[in-house]
Amino acid sequence: MNLVERVKNILITPKTEWEVIKAENLTINQMFMQYAVILAAIPAVADFIGKCFVGITIPLIGVTYRIPIGTGIGYMISMYVLSLAGIYVVALIMDALAPSFGSTKNMVASMKVTVFSYTAAWIAGIFNILPFLGILSILGLYSLALLYMGMKTVKEVPPDKMVGYFLILIIAIIIVYFVISAIVGGIFLSGYMLDYMR
Repeated sequence: MNLVERVKNILITPKTEWEVIKAENLTINQMFMQYAVILAAIPAVADFIGKCFVGITIPLIGVTYRIPIGTGIGYMISMYVLSLAGIYVVALIMDALAPSFGSTKNMVASMKVTVFSYTAAWIAGIFNILPFLGILSILGLYSLALLYMGMKTVKEVPPDKMVGYFLILIIAIIIVYFVISAIVGGIFLSGYMLDYMR
């Protein structure tokens, strides 16, 4: 699997690329080590640079603050590791729900859909390097379209069950990432913000 080609193809010609992915004989380990581990670092590192070196400006009071590097490193590593864990949890949920929506349980297929559909979100994470451009990370929502196409192609979900399955997975993704953000933010950022505001 060529990382650059896969990223380009899944973003530009997803319909064709999902067929290629479906036919590939990949292991969960390969998908994580050769793809997810690399791409998931983009938003984590960009966020670290943005928060620690560029700084975040609070418009209402005109104050720019920077997170201390030690806190930023802890936040970056925790967010990175937990986001990878989140990928695995979402794939588990997708696989567990598959029979209820006319698909078959197949963890490798569920992992394919989950890992490769996150490509747009990971790439869009580069905008975190400049906090004022962080809003552009909304382009990562294209990952939802990729998720839909991947479920349809790789998981072979019947058309009449597709919308329900897709919506439940979106809810699961939101919950998983809300929990991750709350844990990491609670540990690393709340203490710093309280100290800063004193």
